[in-house]
Amino acid sequence: MIIVGVRFKNAGRIYYFDPCGLEIEQETPVVVETIRGAEYGIVALSNRDVNVSNLNQPIRKVLRIATQADNEQEESNRQREEEARAVCQEKIKQHNLDMHLVDVELTFDLSKIIFCFTADGRVDFRELVKDLAATFRMRIELKQIGVRDEAKALNGVGICGRGICCASFLDEFQPVSIKMAKDQGLSLNPTKISGLCGRLMCCLKYEEATYNELNKGMPGVGDLVRTPDGTGDVLSVNILRQTAKISVKKKPGDDPATGFYTVDQIEIIERRPQCERGCKCGGCRGKGS
Repeated sequence: MIIVGVRFKNAGRIYYFDPCGLEIEQETPVVVETIRGAEYGIVALSNRDVNVSNLNQPIRKVLRIATQADNEQEESNRQREEEARAVCQEKIKQHNLDMHLVDVELTFDLSKIIFCFTADGRVDFRELVKDLAATFRMRIELKQIGVRDEAKALNGVGICGRGICCASFLDEFQPVSIKMAKDQGLSLNPTKISGLCGRLMCCLKYEEATYNELNKGMPGVGDLVRTPDGTGDVLSVNILRQTAKISVKKKPGDDPATGFYTVDQIEIIERRPQCERGCKCGGCRGKGS
């Protein structure tokens, strides 16, 4: 089946539609049929043949390539969204609600307006909805979103000095765990591995597969290993260089000598538990001190 991929927001998820025989180039604005009526979007993927069984969403139709009138309507909607944002923020203050308005979205056919907000807990906004409905004379939806969605909507600059990934190109959030930071040998200080949203940085996911592969033959800190110079304890490891710093006794009774060895020169004799706090001291052996 021939489909095109359409985005409704910058770095938003791509949805697939039947072009109905139209040849549509990338970056072309179109009006498509969605579950909530006609919507205006930008083509992110031009015509291509795909197996429909691989798509986990219903395939609706492209109604038309956007006309000049459609483009003007979309521009007008964006201006009305800014006006609605100011009105809603004022209403939130009037009702003394503990919530933070993040984004406003007006449907293309002006049938509904969606207000996205964050809050620490549940918010009783029933009176606010009534007030907004009386003001805008259309269907009102208030949607509570998470901190990652808030960061995506607001955008910003990450610690790398570039725009945050979720607002630049990530169309879906991937699960990220503290184990990824440990596997990559990163500091476990929350301020260093957290993004603007306060959650673990999405970029920890990017190199997960590479580090999993590199870690397969690597010893852990504190492991007992055999080297060409004798047996010893692993003091530290460099995953990217595939080397380990090892304290080796070359002969019985000798003082330990520190040396660096590649993974090919190391034979693991005994795996030992590391510090509970994940440190690289090589001496805790699970005692956490």
